[in-house]
Amino acid sequence: MISLQPIELEGNGIRLEPLEPRHGRELATAATDGALWELWFTVVPKPDETSAYIETALAGQRDGRMLPWAVRNLATGALVGSTRYHDIAANIDRVEIGYTWYAKSVQRSHVNTTCKLLLLTHAFEAVGCKVVGLRTDKFNFASQRAIEGLGAKKDGVIRHFGTRRDGSARDVVMYSILSSEWPEVKLHLERRLARHGRRAGGDSA
Repeated sequence: MISLQPIELEGNGIRLEPLEPRHGRELATAATDGALWELWFTVVPKPDETSAYIETALAGQRDGRMLPWAVRNLATGALVGSTRYHDIAANIDRVEIGYTWYAKSVQRSHVNTTCKLLLLTHAFEAVGCKVVGLRTDKFNFASQRAIEGLGAKKDGVIRHFGTRRDGSARDVVMYSILSSEWPEVKLHLERRLARHGRRAGGDSA
């Protein structure tokens, strides 16, 4: 049976810091980069809702259902988003990665790949998970492409599963990565980050 505790994770210029109330102001600033709360299928808080957003995440942590982080870009020192483990099922060694959002200025950069590599490595190699799940709204096509780009397998669509910000019922697309698939997925993510590094250094390949 897996056991999870708050922990700082760092790599490739990104640090995942256990989410705390002190992150509120910086997270609100990150969310304004692209007015992310206006995307109706996401869970990004409005600036004046950030404190409640953090408290909800920490309540989930106290209940053993969630483990949330703030995402810091070490190159600038700024927080650029948030992510978490959620729907933790310790008895079957399963977690999901979700509630993930990033400031618009770092989207389509190395940030998401780095965060997923850190979270997946910790889940499979330190915690001992047998499977890691990911889910997204059926209308969040960018998120679906990003998850599939990680190497996760699509399990299917669960219809009428939860509610959106506007109160409407949503369908979710479910994905997963098994522990037996992790070595190949890890290699894929490491190679992707290496390509990001070459481009940042001026290599056009």
